[in-house]
Amino acid sequence: MLPLPRARGFTLLEMLAVIVLLGIVATIVVRQVGGNVDKGKYGAGKAQLASLSMKVESYALDMGAPPKDLAQLVDRPAGDSRWSGPYAKPSDLKDPFGHPFGYRFPGQHGSFDLIFYGQDGQPGGEGYNADLGNWE
Repeated sequence: MLPLPRARGFTLLEMLAVIVLLGIVATIVVRQVGGNVDKGKYGAGKAQLASLSMKVESYALDMGAPPKDLAQLVDRPAGDSRWSGPYAKPSDLKDPFGHPFGYRFPGQHGSFDLIFYGQDGQPGGEGYNADLGNWE
């Protein structure tokens, strides 16, 4: 009798080593991509701040003064025929992280202050949590 050829394959140890290496590579990739997503959202928030500021200024040109609150960009104030809106969509009033923009009328830095609070949605912070205002 002739011996049967031995079937070659991967051992359990080799397969576990490959799975561990794939997990390490996946972790590195996710961290790199996750950081870029936050960077992109923060940049989009800065651009949205500038756009919303222009919409408030457009409202002020039509009405003679900035709105008392940002909701007036979306809905007509009662009994005012000068309103030519809507000046913004409801989604424009939230930043890319899903937080509402800060708004003060009258403003401390101009006729109105519009504030992007960053990733955390709270006043103060550093990095992607840093606040930006329309006066900066």
